[in-house]
Amino acid sequence: MAKKANPKLKVTPAKPQKEKVKAAYKIIPAVLVVAVVLFLIISNLLKKKDTDSEYMFRKDGTLTFADSLGNVKAKIDIQIADDDFDRELGLMFRKSMEENQGMLFIFPQETIQNFWMRNTFIPLDMIFINSKSQIVTIRNADKTLSDQTYSSTAPAQYVLEVNLGFANKFNIKAGDKITWKSTRSGTELSSQ
Repeated sequence: MAKKANPKLKVTPAKPQKEKVKAAYKIIPAVLVVAVVLFLIISNLLKKKDTDSEYMFRKDGTLTFADSLGNVKAKIDIQIADDDFDRELGLMFRKSMEENQGMLFIFPQETIQNFWMRNTFIPLDMIFINSKSQIVTIRNADKTLSDQTYSSTAPAQYVLEVNLGFANKFNIKAGDKITWKSTRSGTELSSQ
């Protein structure tokens, strides 16, 4: 014969089980918060890596400096800035540049050119060059992160930015000439 259930006996879940459920409800939000924070940190690191690569030197060609007799003074690799976006960005946000590298800004017209150092961490020599590939002005832009204007003294169609002191080191001066050639695929730009 089966035992009858005692109607006076109350069945209640064990206390430890309730506490485990309550603890789980407290842990789940904490785990979710940690997961979201880790996701944000990792995605930010990946994003930072991509943006850093945007501001790395990209070899688009070569440039040679020569005196008035055609004697070569120096040869460098150049990154070419020949559209509005690249000319506006320039060397901003870059932390360094090799001695044998520079950025050649190409403008559609020869005119007085004005440059500044806003968001630029590298002190620069700014070499202003006319449409005949002759250097007309050299400015030492040593005030980084500045809105100070550096201008050409004569109309220029090109501006070359190199590390500060480059012009002195290689005895580059007004009257010297440059020749340059693009190595970008699909382009036939050159000074010749």
